[in-house]
Amino acid sequence: MKIEQIIHSTVAKALEELYRFEASDGQIQLQATRKDFEGDITLVVFPFLKHSKKRPEDTASEIGEYLQSHIDEVLRFNVVKGFLNLEISSRYWTGELKEAWSNESYGFQKASEKAELAMVEYSSPNTNKPLHLGHIRNNLLGFSISEILKVNGYQVVKTNIVNDRGIHICKSMLAWQKWGNGKTPENTGKKGDHLVGELYVAFDKHYKQEISELEAKGLSKKEAEEQAPSIQEARELLRRWEAGDSEVVELWKTMNSWVYEGFDTTYKRLGVDFDKIYYESETYLVGKEEVLRGLKEGIFYRKEDGSVWADLTGDGLDNKLLLRSDGTSVYMTQDIGTAKMRFNDFSINKMIYVVGNEQNYHFQVLAILLDKLGYDWGKGLHHFSYGMVELPSGKMKSREGTVVDADDLMEGMVQVAREMAQELGKLDSLTPEEAERTYEIIALGALKYFILKVDPKKNMLFNPEESIDFNGNTGPFIQYTYARIQSVLRKAAERELFVNESIDDFSGEVSLKEKELMKKVALFPDAVKEAGSGYSPAILANYCFELAKEFNQFYHDHSILGEKDMQKRDFRLLLSASVGKIIKRGLKLLGIEVPERM
Repeated sequence: MKIEQIIHSTVAKALEELYRFEASDGQIQLQATRKDFEGDITLVVFPFLKHSKKRPEDTASEIGEYLQSHIDEVLRFNVVKGFLNLEISSRYWTGELKEAWSNESYGFQKASEKAELAMVEYSSPNTNKPLHLGHIRNNLLGFSISEILKVNGYQVVKTNIVNDRGIHICKSMLAWQKWGNGKTPENTGKKGDHLVGELYVAFDKHYKQEISELEAKGLSKKEAEEQAPSIQEARELLRRWEAGDSEVVELWKTMNSWVYEGFDTTYKRLGVDFDKIYYESETYLVGKEEVLRGLKEGIFYRKEDGSVWADLTGDGLDNKLLLRSDGTSVYMTQDIGTAKMRFNDFSINKMIYVVGNEQNYHFQVLAILLDKLGYDWGKGLHHFSYGMVELPSGKMKSREGTVVDADDLMEGMVQVAREMAQELGKLDSLTPEEAERTYEIIALGALKYFILKVDPKKNMLFNPEESIDFNGNTGPFIQYTYARIQSVLRKAAERELFVNESIDDFSGEVSLKEKELMKKVALFPDAVKEAGSGYSPAILANYCFELAKEFNQFYHDHSILGEKDMQKRDFRLLLSASVGKIIKRGLKLLGIEVPERM
């Protein structure tokens, strides 16, 4: 049992015996002792004063004496006003250290066959353009949340919904028909998603030119946008696709296949994957059936132009379009169908949508609509809403072709890593092949960590150069700490010194730095649990940084292999190895690899 749990339950007993008071869990508040006070764990005693009817200092002292006499691990205590600071024995922390080293599932909870099943949806790309920086944040968050939920005892299904139909892909298809000149990924040497993305930009360029010409003839901007020939033709393609026109469907399949091949390459390099992929071209029909059922049952209503709507004014919202007047569906229709298919396919207990905060309203509406359609799980959907990511140059715009492409960004990060590592001479001892592989690990570690360390709810500015710094709160700093530890272990092995778990009899003085580092290791299970309950990889990312920072302070102040006292040397070797193992385990949950040499 963790020391916090032991203290918590013993405090509850102390309050009953000393003050005849049965405290609730929320009233017993434990926290890490502040750095400027002596102690490891602090109990806040203010909630107990009306029951003790004594001064804060006296109440804290009485509880402290009770804990010291009932818990072997409590060595001593001190009181600062209404705060009881408890000092925990080094033997307890070394026990945690041994557990962290020897237990491969330390901090993890295995999922049983009866465990709740969480489905996490992320990525959700459109097939008219390559993945970009915004998709990178989405994919990294979704993948990491999935991995963190797994070690918090959930069964997890990672899923993707591909927006493979609609007006967006029809725009790229039309551009290929009119200005593509028979281009393919094979005859151009371009990734398929890049080629289709260029066609989308080409469509938008022609569309804007038509709008300008129509406005010059006296049409309003809205009228020009509606009447421009390009958009009319794209809509006609969409109608023909939904009608099953063989020529249109064949072109749609071909161009989407180009994109999927490109996506797969990007996903693989980014290190994310999926257990199940859904396609809107399959789910939208199920959604349309549900909407028409809702119309028949009086849940929805039809306007004079034939469009179908949901009246959500009674829910404090507005009216929501579900089917256009020409019978084509909208995103909401598709999401209704996708949700139904998923719950038919899996016994889902939690459905988590990893989608940017600009879609907050959309998921609020989706939950209400599913509930109105009679699905019990409707209001239980969780929208993991995250902030936007921007570059120092500003926002990205797909239609203008100014998006920061994910492939280009990853390649650029590798180049920055290569230049910085060569300048610092960090990888001079590696072969060219080993160095290139390490540049890749450093670059993607920098990218992933920089994005995941930020509170997901916040907008963020991504700075490639800052992210790849070998100092500060960065991925390379943590990776370098791990590599430094592995270097120590290799040197130890050369001297036939190996990690020794048998430190039960270690009676040497533990320094403050050593104790702080052991305490930090022992916090790993809490960081994993908190990251899972709060759906926040940032908690785990910043824990890894704090652990790495604590180790480097210890490393600076203490000799490891040069220590003459064998017990101290073995203890420090175990401490270093355990930190390395926790760093590797924590970063893996973020999808980040660690290099053995750096």
